[in-house]
Amino acid sequence: MPNRPFIVGNWKMNGSRAMLPEARAIDRAAARYPDVSVGIAPPFTLVAVLAEALTNSQAGGQDCHAEAKGAHTGDVSAPMLADASASFVIVGHSERRADHGETDAMVKAKAEAALAAGLGVIVCVGETLEQRDAGKAEAVVSAQVDASLPSAEAISVAAQGRVSIAYEPVWAIGTGRVPSAADVEAMHAAIRARLVGALGDAGQEPRILYGGSVNAGNAAELLAVKGVGGALVGGASLTAEGFVPIIAAASRAED
Repeated sequence: MPNRPFIVGNWKMNGSRAMLPEARAIDRAAARYPDVSVGIAPPFTLVAVLAEALTNSQAGGQDCHAEAKGAHTGDVSAPMLADASASFVIVGHSERRADHGETDAMVKAKAEAALAAGLGVIVCVGETLEQRDAGKAEAVVSAQVDASLPSAEAISVAAQGRVSIAYEPVWAIGTGRVPSAADVEAMHAAIRARLVGALGDAGQEPRILYGGSVNAGNAAELLAVKGVGGALVGGASLTAEGFVPIIAAASRAED
């Protein structure tokens, strides 16, 4: 069921083994919603531990290097994530782009490396508040999709179901602010148009997730928006109490 809503928790630089009970509680709850695909991306130190602990959801990485191996101190490659039993990896998150100067070309290379290693990939795009206020949001995000998306050759028939795009307006991440449903729908439609332009009919396949201050209170409205295929969740994914209602909302959105 590749088109099930995909609800992914990005733990960012949070988490230790003490959080395993929360992960297990989320995983047990995920079993109640078989129509939703659930993932958790913990820090790399916990990927293998979570992969072993989870039975109804997936463990993933928060980033990977474009190279499979080499003299890159502190980096983690896509094959290393696969060896740790990760199922997917997030690339191009705005915090990586801002904090580490990652360009669209770097994000594309990472995404292609992930697919080559057999991982699913979530490619993040999103505009700043200044870009939105200047009326450039769709143009900025469309350009990011064009330049960050793996090539059509990299997205083989076998890999089509493993590619997702996450639209995360930078100004909404961790701020409690969210765009209107109409703005989310318009942006997801623009992203879909870029995917179809790049991949043809196969561009209908990737799920487009929404991310940016998603929580139990707004998840139902956001996930009901036309074109939204799931959510990339930050702080609300750190506890079962915060994350499970979002999974439940995704299940209801499919009814």
